[in-house]
Parts: sequence; structure tokens; C-alpha cells
Amino acid sequence: MIHATLNALNEIPLSEFVEKLKDIFEHSPWVAQRAGEFRPFSSCESLYERMVNVVQTASEEEKLNLIQAHPHLGKTMSSFSQSELKTAGLSQLSEAEYKLFLDNFPFILTVRGINKDEILQAMEDRLKNSKEHVIHHFSL
Repeated sequence: MIHATLNALNEIPLSEFVEKLKDIFEHSPWVAQRAGEFRPFSSCESLYERMVNVVQTASEEEKLNLIQAHPHLGKTMSSFSQSELKTAGLSQLSEAEYKLFLDNFPFILTVRGINKDEILQAMEDRLKNSKEHVIHHFSL
């Protein structure tokens, strides 16, 4: 089934390709647009790798816009994201902890498998970096 879906993605017009994949990278359809120009893809992994490469080679302004497009803690997000946040203990933050998370430059981290203390430590470690460093070294 995945192969049939990938074949369909490879064959549809670029505009439809972008429409179907536009939200994979946080409401940034330009990622799908640029990746779609490299079709056909031989696997889902090669499609994903191309999309990651598009982000990694994007301008600093585009990366910053992508970072800022991520959902904010406590805002509308997918059920998958909500489940990850709950597992990490982020659905039960104190007011002080919640404020600490919200007062910082957008912080993106895969929280699967770690808890809120580890997330806070990662945030503290990253706060030592300049905004320019974060944007320049942004990767997925």
C-alpha cells in the first residue's frame, strides 16, 4: 500500500503533491514544493531525506519561519503531539514551569522517551547558544 501511495505521489502534478504534503513540516508548504521537484522518489525514506535536505539548505529566514510555525505548548496540536507531551510530563506543568517554557525563543525537541526535567535541561543547554547559532545549525 505504501508503495502504491508513493507511486501516486510521484505521478500527480506538483501542485497536488504540495497540497498533500504541505503540513508535514509545520505548515511550511515550500518544503514539499522544493522536494517535489526531485521526483520520482524510490522510497518514503528518500522522500523524507529530500525534505530534510530542503530544510537544511534553506535560508536562515526560512528556517526561522519554520521554527516559529511549530505549535506552541498548550496550543492546538495533533493528538500524536498531545500524547507525546503527556508522556513527557508536559501536560502537568506548574505555572512557573509553563512560564519558563513560553518565555524562551522557540524550542523544538522530540520529547518521545524523555521527561520534563530532561527537556528543561536541554533548553538550558541550548540557551547558551545565540539565536544565529540556533538558526544556522537547525536540523531535524
